[in-house]
Formats: sequence, structure tokens, C-alpha cells
Amino acid sequence: MDKLLITGGRPLHGAVPISGAKNAALPVMAATLLAPGVHRLRNVPRLRDTRTFAKVLELLGAKVSFDGNLCSIDSTGVNSVEAPYELVKTMRASIYVLAPLLARFGAARVSLPGGCAWGPRPVNLHLAGLQAMGAALDIDHGYIVGRNVKLKGARFGFDVVSVGATAQLMMAAVLAEGTTVLENVAVEPDVTALGDVLVACGARIEGLGTRQLTIQGVTALRPIDTTIIPDRIEAATFAAAAAMTGGCLKLERVVAAHFEAALRKLEEAGSTIERAIDAVTVTGPARPKAVNVVTQPFPGFATDMQAQMIAVCAIADGTSVIEDTVYLDRFTHVPELARMGASIELKGNVAVVKGVERLSGAQVMATDLRASASLVLAGLAAQGETLIDRIYHLDRGYEALEQKLGALGARIQRVN
Repeated sequence: MDKLLITGGRPLHGAVPISGAKNAALPVMAATLLAPGVHRLRNVPRLRDTRTFAKVLELLGAKVSFDGNLCSIDSTGVNSVEAPYELVKTMRASIYVLAPLLARFGAARVSLPGGCAWGPRPVNLHLAGLQAMGAALDIDHGYIVGRNVKLKGARFGFDVVSVGATAQLMMAAVLAEGTTVLENVAVEPDVTALGDVLVACGARIEGLGTRQLTIQGVTALRPIDTTIIPDRIEAATFAAAAAMTGGCLKLERVVAAHFEAALRKLEEAGSTIERAIDAVTVTGPARPKAVNVVTQPFPGFATDMQAQMIAVCAIADGTSVIEDTVYLDRFTHVPELARMGASIELKGNVAVVKGVERLSGAQVMATDLRASASLVLAGLAAQGETLIDRIYHLDRGYEALEQKLGALGARIQRVN
């Protein structure tokens, strides 16, 4: 099993191109099932998750090929409606195929998802929304099963904001009969980007970027030809790396507005940030200042940056309070950071971080995607060597991370 070996203590300098967003690419890959034909998706990151999703599509009968960051999907020959447990268990996003299958074929048999080890992330909102649109769904031996489904427009309000369920119901509604009104929807850039893609293919969606969507169903869509937006979480992670190491990084191919909440917190922590049209330059302080953070749905501070921000605060001057209101038990990185000398007290979904002057390299274990990133950041700033185990989590969401960091001056290598 691969590990990352990091020798810390070196400021990072240089320019780093930010990859396409995993969380934007996956729902768009699922949306190719809505329209038979050849779809072209550019700027698709080379990640374990995008390759796993390609396998899901291939099992359904699609033909998928990759040429660098170009993903071509021919969904003409899709002839199955079953997404099996063996693949879905490895990646929660596989459930995105549910609505497209119901919309196009009127049937689906999709395994209940697996995914990260933390947090209850039920699919009840996905199911309740689809049922409101007329889908009679059963749970049969761990599978979501729909037969003879005819989706119809409906009004549905989300009790809590859900990125995944918003994307799911958008894909259901674009081919449903009649008008669908979705209230309290997610407005994350990944969701809005999916809506823009669907509109470009002939969908009729009003209200993109707001909390209410009105979708008039159409009879057919055109194949997709699009470019995936940049990954705001990867960008914010590199920004945090500059802040932690006292370096200076130019993040290229980014949209600053997509991770503005993180940039403001890093500024509050002492970083200097210059924003341009498609680039952001982050210069870290000699030592970060303590900051308080509360995670919220977009445009608030992303829960996907909570772990990385705790790493920053671990070496900050003062005491920081980090509260995660999105996922209440997403703190498996805390005991691993403590192995490196961090002083963190957990109180439910609140982490009280007393900054120390320096962290010490140690052997640690990654438990999920963003926890992995926080350990990499800590290793970059720590004295001595840090060995991170179970980095397959990183490969799910960060494209060529060690190569990018190495080009910026980090002493990092993948070892077996």
C-alpha cells in the first residue's frame, strides 16, 4: 500500500495549475446518461473517483475513454439499469446515476452508497424528492429499485441544503413531464455548473445560482460538450499550504469567487492574497494568526476545508475555534494531528485548537479525503519526517498532488 513521505520545514514557492473539480465532473458524467450520443468533457481530473465512475457507466453499457483530461462518453448503447454494490460502495457519488436512469428508462436498480468513513450522509432527500416526482421506489436487499417510473413535475423543498440531492433532482426534472420547483437548493459552484451544462444541452432551468429552481421538463436533450470548472477545494488547499509554510504560491486556472470564504479566513490569519481574473497569489505569514471558523453551505466556509484549516490553526499564534455545522463528526484527522504535536480539544462538532510553535513529523494514518490533505499540510510545515499511510484517499480527490507539491519545493515522495 502506498504511503507519502514528507520532510517538512520548507516554504513553498511557484505557480501551480489547479485541476478540474471532481465534485463537478461526477454529476456531469452521470448526466451523459440522460441523452444518447457521444459526450465530450474536458478538464476532467485524473482521479480514482472519475475512473471508478467511468467503470459504473461502462457496466451500464456506455463506452468511456480518456485522452489526458478529455473524457469521451458514448451513452448510445446503455442497456442496463443496475449499478452494483461492488462499485457504488467505494464512492457515494455513484448514486448520481439513479435519476438519469429513471428519467431515460423508467427503471433503475442502484446500490445504496458507501464512501468516506465519517458521518451519517443518508440518501433520504434523494429518495423523497424522486418520490414526490412520482417515482415508486423500494429498498430491496441494499438496492434502490424503481420500475415503470414516469417522472412528473412537482414542488419539493429541501429540509436541509444538500448538494447531492439538488443535483439528483435537477437531472430528474429536466426530462420529467411538466414543471418542477425545487426550494432551498444548494448553490455550490458544482451544482450551478451542472445546471449550466444541462441548459446548454436543451434543458429549461430558471434560477440557477439562487435557492429556488424552476425546471420545465423537455422531451429530449442534446449530448454534452463542456469544460469542467476548476476545483475550488484543491485551490483552497494549496492556498492553505502557502499560509502554513510561509511561502508564496500562484494558483492558476481558478475562480477566486468559488473559494472566497477560505481566502478571507487565510487573510484573517495573516496571509496576503492577490486576486486576478483566473489566478490567485497567496503569500503566507511568518506564523499564522488564530482564527475562528464555522462551516456552512456555499457561499460560506466549505466543510471540505475544515480539516485543512485545523492544520493551519494547529501552528497559529493563539487559540482558534473551528465548528462544523454541516457534518457533525468529521474530525477523524484530529487524533492524527495530535500525534504530530497539535493541541486540539474536541467538544462535539467543535474543535478548540491551541496553536503550537511547530509540529513534529510522525507516522500518521489518513482516514478520508480531506483528512488526508490536512495531514499533508501538517507534514509540509512540521520538523522532521512525516509518513502518511492509506493515501488512496488522496488519490480520490487530488490529481498528482505529490508531483505538484514537489515542483513547488516540497520534499515529498510516494513510497510503497
